[in-house]
Amino acid sequence: MTALDLSGTYPAMTTPFDGDGRIDHDQLAADARRLADHVDGLVPVGSTGESATLSHDEHVAVVETVVDVVDVPVVAGTGSNNTREALELSRRAADAGADALLLISPYYNRPEPDGMLEHYRTVADAVDLPQIVYNVPGRTGRNVAVDTVVELAEHRNVRGYKAASGDLGRVSEVVERTRDETFAVLAGDDALAVPICSVGGCGTISVSANVEPARTTAMVDAALDGDYERARNLHHRLGPLFRALFAESNPIPVKEAMAIRGYGPARLRSPLSRADEATRDRLREVLADLDGADQPETTR
Repeated sequence: MTALDLSGTYPAMTTPFDGDGRIDHDQLAADARRLADHVDGLVPVGSTGESATLSHDEHVAVVETVVDVVDVPVVAGTGSNNTREALELSRRAADAGADALLLISPYYNRPEPDGMLEHYRTVADAVDLPQIVYNVPGRTGRNVAVDTVVELAEHRNVRGYKAASGDLGRVSEVVERTRDETFAVLAGDDALAVPICSVGGCGTISVSANVEPARTTAMVDAALDGDYERARNLHHRLGPLFRALFAESNPIPVKEAMAIRGYGPARLRSPLSRADEATRDRLREVLADLDGADQPETTR
């Protein structure tokens, strides 16, 4: 298994599209290079990357493009509610050069704990890469039970947990019960990155880092260094952005924010649609305020 430090800041990348709805690989490569200068790794083709609208070949092509242009670790989203599909995507992402995998828990069919364990173990047994269990009940309709996460953490290839339930107590229990394992607990909610680091988490898979990579990284680094005054200041500085980026379904607002910053058009695949004017106005206001402030230094 690849030795990989999963701590720090990992942007959950968007997938850019051209005017014909095809993946814009030139813009994708530019986004990856821009972000890699400030962060610890990249996460393409997760929920923020509109993976549910991509074919398997498109999915793998995105991973290949990102892997080809950066030297930071690449954590590929490969989850599915179909275990065979998750296994196929995971194998293909590994062949494409991914350093680790992020697997959302099965959505819609809402498996019981035994089924959840079997799903993750099937992939972990077959693909020799570090794998992150992704708990986001707002999208899947089911929490991954803490007992299930703790049991999975004993597997040599299950090396992390992305926490996007909004439940800090649940995250704290996962940290507490996996301290004897080599296991990374990562925030999946930007607004909870600092609190999660404060209870023993080790970083974030972040939406805001797509538009504010330096500030997001500085915030997380400060928290991991125990400098909570600086971490809190950056958390509150970014707070309006955190809220604006989730005013509508992700990744609608973050693509709009990237367009405002000049990182390509805010094109999405159906059934997602453009942000409404109120969201766009709010994003312009928030980003203008951030543009008027000094950028923190990063050592990446």
